[in-house]
Amino acid sequence: MSTRTQRLLGVTTAVAVVGTIGSLWFSLVLGLVPCELCWYQRILLYPLTVVLGVATIEDRPRVVLTVLPLSGLGVVVAAYHVVLQVRPTIGATCSVDGGCSAVLYPMLGGLLTIPRLSLIAFVLVTGLSVGVWLTRADA
Repeated sequence: MSTRTQRLLGVTTAVAVVGTIGSLWFSLVLGLVPCELCWYQRILLYPLTVVLGVATIEDRPRVVLTVLPLSGLGVVVAAYHVVLQVRPTIGATCSVDGGCSAVLYPMLGGLLTIPRLSLIAFVLVTGLSVGVWLTRADA
């Protein structure tokens, strides 16, 4: 694997690790209870941390074939979650009790919310994974 590919894979892994640690920090340290859509995003993000970490260590750039479906679906779920926060009047909910339109921990004056951070993480993982695919040694 080329040095550039390995660096991209390492950065992609770091993004997944930061997203995983961040989500755990919000729930375990701050005591915020994840909504249903947050759980779906976690289900899609947590395996990426392990899969990307192992692929980085073992020089496996083809891991993007596993990563892209998970991160792509994560982008869709996170984007939908952001839409629910921005437009709560559309009447959609993510669970029986609703709750997905609530902004529990706004940052930077409300510019960043937990779903927006998730969307940023999934977009970065997806984009970096495409970069890994394009720069892999056997391309």
